[in-house]
Amino acid sequence: MTPYSSSEAGHGEKAASGRAALVLGALGVVYGDIGTSPLYTVRAALTPFAQMGPPQILGVLSLLFWLLMVVVSLKYVTLILRADNRGEGGTLALMELAARGLKGRKRKVLTLMGLMGASLFYGDSVVTPAISVLSAVEGVSVVSDRLDDWVVPIAVLLITGLFMIQFRGTGAVGKLFGPLMLAWFTCMGVLGAWRIVQQPEILYALNPWWAFNIIAEAPWQTFLLLGALVLALTGAETLYADMGHFGRSAIRRAWFGLVLPSLVLCYFGQGALLLADPAAIKNPFFLMAPSWGLVPLVVLATVATIIASQSVISGTFSVTRQAVQLGFWPRMNIRHTSEKEEGQIYLPRVNQILCLAVLIVVVGFGSSQALASAYGFAVTGTMLMTTLLAFRVLPVGAKGVRRGLWMLLLVVLLIVDVLLFVPNTLKIPSGGWLPLLIAVFLMLMMQTWKRGREYVHELLAGDHQSLHTFMQGLEDYPPTRVPGTAVFMSMIVDTVPPALLHNLKHNKVLHEQVVFLTVQSADVPYVALHERYHLEPLTETSWQVVAQWGFKQEPNVPQLLEQIAQEHPNIHLEPMRTSYYLSRQTLIVTRRGPFYLRWRRLLFAVMARNASRSTGFFRIPPNRVVEMGMQLEL
Repeated sequence: MTPYSSSEAGHGEKAASGRAALVLGALGVVYGDIGTSPLYTVRAALTPFAQMGPPQILGVLSLLFWLLMVVVSLKYVTLILRADNRGEGGTLALMELAARGLKGRKRKVLTLMGLMGASLFYGDSVVTPAISVLSAVEGVSVVSDRLDDWVVPIAVLLITGLFMIQFRGTGAVGKLFGPLMLAWFTCMGVLGAWRIVQQPEILYALNPWWAFNIIAEAPWQTFLLLGALVLALTGAETLYADMGHFGRSAIRRAWFGLVLPSLVLCYFGQGALLLADPAAIKNPFFLMAPSWGLVPLVVLATVATIIASQSVISGTFSVTRQAVQLGFWPRMNIRHTSEKEEGQIYLPRVNQILCLAVLIVVVGFGSSQALASAYGFAVTGTMLMTTLLAFRVLPVGAKGVRRGLWMLLLVVLLIVDVLLFVPNTLKIPSGGWLPLLIAVFLMLMMQTWKRGREYVHELLAGDHQSLHTFMQGLEDYPPTRVPGTAVFMSMIVDTVPPALLHNLKHNKVLHEQVVFLTVQSADVPYVALHERYHLEPLTETSWQVVAQWGFKQEPNVPQLLEQIAQEHPNIHLEPMRTSYYLSRQTLIVTRRGPFYLRWRRLLFAVMARNASRSTGFFRIPPNRVVEMGMQLEL
């Protein structure tokens, strides 16, 4: 045996402890959504059966089990987690990865897929807190029928409280999430195992023959059944979206080590209960528990659903920030709730809108059963977009037979996704319209903002000459020079910013040193400090700087200027001797053109007026800013 020192043993223990902490954290944040699916999935899947006997119960459980294995274990945990954008996951990160290096129509098509997936995620973010909290609170009706009327008011209070504490961030509360979800998964596994011991024949459902049997006997009913079984897969997209927080290793360990076994035991436990007592279909999850454990189970389920809702809300904040950085959404007020973790953010406006939307859904639908139709459409739509984008990413680098095997596997997964998505489109009239309406509206807004900004750039670029030529002319025929450094924020590289023209026209002066700064978003989540900017001298006293931040980073202009000053001592960027000049455009919507174009220009103008100020977004000191206004006609 090779000897090792005590210090090496200590490092090994610390490493093991760190891995355990990551796995525990993944339980709390990543698996909250899929971990609460047993509350309503079995009931939603088996309720439509007029006759519910062993063949139906075993067939449904077999389908459910193999969907978990194929969609979650194989597709997401094993394959999709490989498609990381420098360690980050999620629909928008995958979109940027797939579209990298492409131009023209191909890039537009991939961008459209990514935006559709992200928009459907917003729809999911509205439905998830509503159905999760409602399904948990409905456990009180099992305790007593007289409490039925209190389900919606209690759910409204819990959801309101959840959104009210968002400004505190998930840092302190997050430490409780892991242990609580560990207790939740353990409880589900124990209850399920207890019921399975009483009815061990439920384990026959592990045999896929029962799934094929129910398909053969009632193909159309089974096809519709997939629309309900997909509820067991909700939250699978979160595994990919939160990869950057915990890493694929921790997510995989948590899934195969605890989450998957607990979910299977719980689902099969409910099936075992229904084999013994079909009347338990009223609420098979809570009726699994003995009478003395019902109230504690309702409390634990409520806590678990709040945690599941929290993870979706945090994901909405993260997706919105990515959309802002990628230029698909107006600048927004983003607050950091942790001094150490950059990913812990709070967006007040998003929080308010999301809270209002969730409350409207809770009151409007009134029960988790009614919301089941609305839930599946958003989930399966996002899954479908992820698989389509994966065709562009996963087979990269593979050749010959290996590439053929990749394509074959992805085709099989695509067929599964289509089979899950199509039945949910049939539920659009009964609730699926909700996430679809949200997705279409948000996608229209994102496309409008992106195209509107490009149009504004074209207007500004078309009216101005080359920046290098313009500054050289000022050096040859200089205006009055004043002490200090002026930083002109420019939207377009090598173009004279309107703020400079206005300053020369009205003030007729130019600072001793001038820096033109253009901020761009990279197609990667993080950009290292040594890659943060590119500096090009224009004249002896002026420079052009192009800075880049990743789509998961916050631009910080003063910090960037400090870095430039340290690396280029000849550029004087002392904070108290530096002034920032910004152009503020006022958009005037004209009446030219048909109405269907005019209303979109109006929408862009409204979004622009409600965007956060550049000073706050770029963290520029307000007392050092000079804004130059200008009007643009759309």
